[in-house]
Amino acid sequence: MRLFSILHRVTARRAALAALGTALSLTAFNALAGCVGPTRLLGVNLAGAEFNGTRLPGVLNKDYVYPSQKDLAYFRGIGMNVVRVPIRWERIQRIPNAPLDTAELDQLRRTVVAAQQLDLCVLIDLHNYGRYNGIAVGTDPLPASAFTDVWLKLGQVFTDPNVTMFGLMNEPTAIPSTQWLTIAQDTVRALRNAGVKNRLTVASPRWSGAHEWMKTLAGVSPATVFRTFEDPLNNTVFEVHQYADPDYSGTKNTCVDPALLRDVMNNVTTWAKTENKRVFLGEFGTASTPECLAALRAIVEGAKDPVWLGWTYWAAGPWWGTYAFSIEPPASGAEAPQLTLLREFLPK
Repeated sequence: MRLFSILHRVTARRAALAALGTALSLTAFNALAGCVGPTRLLGVNLAGAEFNGTRLPGVLNKDYVYPSQKDLAYFRGIGMNVVRVPIRWERIQRIPNAPLDTAELDQLRRTVVAAQQLDLCVLIDLHNYGRYNGIAVGTDPLPASAFTDVWLKLGQVFTDPNVTMFGLMNEPTAIPSTQWLTIAQDTVRALRNAGVKNRLTVASPRWSGAHEWMKTLAGVSPATVFRTFEDPLNNTVFEVHQYADPDYSGTKNTCVDPALLRDVMNNVTTWAKTENKRVFLGEFGTASTPECLAALRAIVEGAKDPVWLGWTYWAAGPWWGTYAFSIEPPASGAEAPQLTLLREFLPK
């Protein structure tokens, strides 16, 4: 009944938009969205728009795909209130410092409006690992100012903090930790100086693993790097990822002892409380074996403290096929066991 009610409201809102001729408006229905406020954000990565990074810019619906209305409605219907939408910098801005690509921007707008009509918050995630066409951000060929530029331009389009959040860079592996702090800090200040009020997420260095939060690498740890980070609006959260396979890569179907993961999550929680910061679990996922489901439970339970803004599971989306971590709803048959477990932590 809840899903039927949501879809009924969406149909009515779509009709209203069509009548007004504003199908791509980002100002309609602002009061209905939920990126701000005290509510925790619990949801999923709807992946696809970042696919096939070796074919750039690629062909829409052949090399990459945006989330479907069906997926948005499904995950909203089970109680999720946020979707993380990974995108590629090279597609949204075909040349650094150039205007945003009109066609790509329209696709992202459509996704945002569709989610907005469902009262879903959209976390726009620049899924580039600290690079643009293989060139590291902060080097002579690609100065940090180019990275700031794309976000200033996106911030001019997606202006409503009730509707969108901005994930500045997914897993900035190409950028040394201390340099990433400087680049992220300068970008946050530039966005705030430009009047951008959206909540921002700044990823932990390297692969953003929560298990490395207290680990010293190249002389610093993420815990040290982010201790001095400032946002004039106090509206930035630090994003970590955590997988459960033995090397924490998120590529294997075996999982470590849940006790190890509880310790990992507790370390981040303790740091956030001590430093008066907030954190967000942007990616986590496991296979569906009993040992991995136990590990998954440990991760989710570890993010229950209020210092955690919430989480987005990795992943769902129409092109995942038989991917072992996927919680994409099947055309027929039982839902993924991982999703059954996640339902326990969603609002009833």
